[in-house]
Amino acid sequence: MFQLEFMRNAFVASTFIALTCGVVGVFVIARNLSFLAHTLSEIGFAGASFGVFTGLAPLDGMLFFTMISAVAVGEMATEQSRREAAIAAISSLFMGLGILFLSLANKSASYATNILFGSIIGISVQEVWQLVVLSIIMLIVMFFAYRYLVFDSFDSVGARVQRLPKHLLSILFLLLLAISVSIGAQIVGSLLVFVLLTLPASSARYLVHTVPRMILVSVILALAGVWGGLVLGYYTNWPVTFFIATIEVVIYLGTLLWDRRATGD
Repeated sequence: MFQLEFMRNAFVASTFIALTCGVVGVFVIARNLSFLAHTLSEIGFAGASFGVFTGLAPLDGMLFFTMISAVAVGEMATEQSRREAAIAAISSLFMGLGILFLSLANKSASYATNILFGSIIGISVQEVWQLVVLSIIMLIVMFFAYRYLVFDSFDSVGARVQRLPKHLLSILFLLLLAISVSIGAQIVGSLLVFVLLTLPASSARYLVHTVPRMILVSVILALAGVWGGLVLGYYTNWPVTFFIATIEVVIYLGTLLWDRRATGD
């Protein structure tokens, strides 16, 4: 398996994807931003299609669209009453734009499938290095902003009392989330990237109760999903994305049942 270059590239890329999504996912769950992760995945599809249409790399198009849109979407969906409407409107718009850009670029339906659901075969060495560099930069930023993000995400009242720059922290996190969506979509695709951004962290929340342990468990579960998906996909020739999503869902359901049993619910 590791004698094949595309499998080596896929394992390196998926490892860094799991690291970034596992870390960021803990804060996504704490901030109740699962809806935004899903919306950004729709925007990522349009961004990748735009990149194909203009001759850019799909990842560059995703980064361009998601980073610009992240803050705007967050501002539109701050009020609970407007949240669902904003998601529906923006998701529909960008899915339509993605289809338009692919049509104008004269790309086939199989190309759209690769963008939507990912493709390990299409990961080149150059793209792997780009993912690694982006992941390292993002993790470094998370390291330096960690204490402030933890305070703001898990104790918003205390953060307000301490007069932390909540708006600045919100913008910073939205940008980090946009980068995570763009990175994660390279393996699982733009439609299912929110699986890695939500399920490992949600499962970790049922198993441990401190932020550092949640991050550690979330990363481990994300790695289990992507590594297991790659191995099973290689030996069965079934879609890797199917196995990643299935593994994460099974783990989540298992931890949910374990938590209910432990609490007596």
